[in-house]
Amino acid sequence: MTYKQHCHTIGAQHEVDEWIQKLHHAKEKVSRLHFYFHDTLSGKNPSAVEVAEASMTKKSPTLFGLLNIFDDPLTEGPEPTSMLVGRAQGLYGSAGQQELGLLAAMNFVFTIRKFNGSSVTILGRNAVFQPLREMPIISGTGAFRLARGFVTAKTYFLNFTSGDAIVEYHVVAIHY
Repeated sequence: MTYKQHCHTIGAQHEVDEWIQKLHHAKEKVSRLHFYFHDTLSGKNPSAVEVAEASMTKKSPTLFGLLNIFDDPLTEGPEPTSMLVGRAQGLYGSAGQQELGLLAAMNFVFTIRKFNGSSVTILGRNAVFQPLREMPIISGTGAFRLARGFVTAKTYFLNFTSGDAIVEYHVVAIHY
């Protein structure tokens, strides 16, 4: 570690220590966010890729045992050209044998405005063919330290052939 990196680490730790000291006086906030998640499995530059599958996955109607890693853009509107507000990074695996249900573990990492550099972490079941799904927020970073809450997901677009999807997300995050 260089001297500069060491000083940056100490400075960051000092900022965290100050935040913790003020925590017992802090008031909880509720932040509501809305954006679109673009999961692209097709084309030359997919944002989601298959990394593993079980021997029986291709025979399963739910693709049971399939695991994908993703780094998907989050945009203000449903159009891919809409303003980028962050990235969704994580993994999802087909965990349902009877119904397509994904186990999703992901971070929404924000890149604009007051939440730039902050993230919320989601871990839960995403029953993709349900009209509206709910998953819990289990934590966060930056402005979302100690976050809890939930997200709702609603499919805006799905191409059954390619697997490409655009999903509308509403976030309700309780944090300090």
